[in-house]
Amino acid sequence: MNRIALNALPSLLPVLLLAGALPVHAQNVAASATAASEVPLIERAKIFGNASKSGANISPDGKWLSWIAPRDGVLNVWVAPSSDLARAKPLTEEKSRPIRSSFWAPDSNTVLFIQDKGGDENFLLYGVDVVSGKQTNYTPFEKTRVQIVNISSKVKDRILIGVNNRDPKWHDVHSLDLKTGKLTLVQQNDGYAGFLADEQLKLRLTIKARADGGATYYRIVDGKIETTPVTEVGLDDSQTTAPLGFTTDGKTLYWTDSRNRNTSALLAQDVASGKTTVVAEDPRADISNALQDKRTGRVLAYGVDYLKQEYVPLTEELKADLAYLKKNIKGQFFLSSRNEADDKWLITVDPVTAPSSTWLYDRKAKKLSQLYVSRPELEGAPLAAMHPQEIKSRDGLTLVSYLTLPKSVDAAGTGRASKPVPLVLMVHGGPWARDRYGYNSYHQWLANRGYAVLSVNYRGSTGFGKNFISAADLQWGRKMHDDLLDAVDWAVKNGITTSDKVAIMGGSYGGYATLAGLAFTPTTFACGVDIVGPSNLFTLLQTIPPYWEAGKQQFYKRMGDPTTEEGKALLKERSPLNFAADIQRPLLIGQGANDPRVNVRESVQIVDAMKAKNIPVTYVEFPDEGHGFARPVNNIAFNAVTENFLGKCLGGRAEPIGGTIKASTAQVKYGAEFAPGLVEALK
Repeated sequence: MNRIALNALPSLLPVLLLAGALPVHAQNVAASATAASEVPLIERAKIFGNASKSGANISPDGKWLSWIAPRDGVLNVWVAPSSDLARAKPLTEEKSRPIRSSFWAPDSNTVLFIQDKGGDENFLLYGVDVVSGKQTNYTPFEKTRVQIVNISSKVKDRILIGVNNRDPKWHDVHSLDLKTGKLTLVQQNDGYAGFLADEQLKLRLTIKARADGGATYYRIVDGKIETTPVTEVGLDDSQTTAPLGFTTDGKTLYWTDSRNRNTSALLAQDVASGKTTVVAEDPRADISNALQDKRTGRVLAYGVDYLKQEYVPLTEELKADLAYLKKNIKGQFFLSSRNEADDKWLITVDPVTAPSSTWLYDRKAKKLSQLYVSRPELEGAPLAAMHPQEIKSRDGLTLVSYLTLPKSVDAAGTGRASKPVPLVLMVHGGPWARDRYGYNSYHQWLANRGYAVLSVNYRGSTGFGKNFISAADLQWGRKMHDDLLDAVDWAVKNGITTSDKVAIMGGSYGGYATLAGLAFTPTTFACGVDIVGPSNLFTLLQTIPPYWEAGKQQFYKRMGDPTTEEGKALLKERSPLNFAADIQRPLLIGQGANDPRVNVRESVQIVDAMKAKNIPVTYVEFPDEGHGFARPVNNIAFNAVTENFLGKCLGGRAEPIGGTIKASTAQVKYGAEFAPGLVEALK
């Protein structure tokens, strides 16, 4: 692959990857809507509609460029000769569900992509021949989810994939012949979380979950898994320690490793002797990625993401390249794709206050050429700056957070508000994930409507070391929620907002945090927007997908164990459903009917509980969506309801709902009368 990814061997822990008269101190908040009106309103569709182009990749031989772009209004794969983008053509013809990413086969003849049905996350693998346009479904199975085990630059005609069509809990490793589509079983999986192969597509290592939430690693020799472990990892290190990949000769294995330290260091292990050498480490944050030499597989540079992403070169050649890019690019940049000769790079540039763009970098000529702007309709739009913040929790943790202020109170983008404005606390999902610096569609949209937006990496967020993750163990709805409250207090103390004008919003765990906020701290937030959030932690753990079996013990250790009486009591205590009667503030819920991670029942349960107590709630369900809303028409429809809901709650401005609901598959199951403009939109 072009770079070592930190999920080279699958993690054991999947990610669940939104009143009367004002007191005197809040009068400025109400006035902010008037000030915001002086800033041009950015249309919802320009922010949440299809990007013109995204996800570009260069083929290994450097002859082709591929990207994702609309075809008849639906995102599909496009391709063009790298020397002549005017000859671009669509390769796929999806009619409803967007293709959101693609990648090249090592032979440069085929573009690969995965696709599910209606958000069920049963991802199948497809390939399209660049010349003929012939599309092949390589995994034509039902209720099956494919995993990519390894794509090697040295083996051109096949790749390794994992398929769970034999046992839904475990992915058997197969060799896929890219020309014929033939699948050949390489390793039956009888209870292993994942496998690591070398550049010859030879399986070398496997991982097995331990009962304590840790992991045991075994070598694979001549196709047989050894019975004696090669190394073990405890619960604390389980999310921050993993093998990344081998050098081309198979003699060195790279690890991201937090054992005997807090943040993950990049280690090189001599396979023969077992000796490890520290390649890179940073006390602030985990090493986030590494760039390898295309020929040898040796690491040339690595990335660290604390407040912002930084590349650190390890060779003089890379130092010169990164210095040139830094000098000639305005904004944060990411190396997104490289050809096999490594003389052509695709660079994604993110200025935050302008739409992202993708450039071709010719390393030999030291030349940058712009390929496209992702959302040209946002060029010149009043986009707001994002400001990294370090906020202290009540018990001394540092919460890396990101603040965006509306231009009405921070026209110069200084990060200081001239007066308080309503605030939306945007809580990320996971919870084992993180917020990052960069263009954020929700930040831009809400700031344009007149709100300050604050995203907080609460304890449990990844990237800041193992201690920060472990500080969240068994703290759902408690210390994790305290971190969010502490961030709101910080915003109030710094004059960003007032305590009576704060909404909470988020998806997945962020949806749980929204429900927890309204149920556990009923008067803290003015309102809440929950997107695919779990309300009952006990039923959540009962309905997780079968292919998450390897991560089940980590869920139990970090959330609460439903197989013990103590664990059951804790899960009951931390489930907002059981405190639905305490909710006092307006709530809007959005849910995908096919969500395999957070079952639709999670939303239905709390809506029913609130209905029974005559507590207002608005519930919107999408029959063709899963864990989040992939189709732009659905995302736009829900956000149309959301911004009018927030407008009534916080006093910001809103674009009318208009025909967005009718254009989507939205089903308003309950409470249309509680969301401004929704009853009219349904007529």
